Amino acid sequence: MKKIGILNSEIAAVIAKLGHTDTIVIGDCGLPIPDGVPRIDLALKLGLPSFIETLEAVLQEMQVEAATLAKEIQAHNPEAEQQVKSILPDTVVSYVSHEEFKQLTERAKAVIRTGEATPYANIILTSGVIF
Repeated sequence: MKKIGILNSEIAAVIAKLGHTDTIVIGDCGLPIPDGVPRIDLALKLGLPSFIETLEAVLQEMQVEAATLAKEIQAHNPEAEQQVKSILPDTVVSYVSHEEFKQLTERAKAVIRTGEATPYANIILTSGVIF
């Protein structure tokens, strides 16, 4: 049994396989997941697990060089946006329309579905390198 870090075997495997500039998505329970993109469903009930606690767990194991949010988060969920910025203070965060965000998920190595039930609580994480 794994002793530390992410215990979810699917998430641990996806992170271990990431190369530079590969992406994964952490999404709320309503984010549509494109056919063909692996879905890692963590949703237990509304709110559990949360977007932020899932993001924090992933960031303990994943080297991230950039992040993408839907620009709608600024008006409709500024609390989540501020939490993301405080968790990723040295990471470039870019914004795209929610429609473009959904298109970008088509290239992700996986989408992690949380139980989050607040608007636009979704992020695309771009893998960096550790050297």
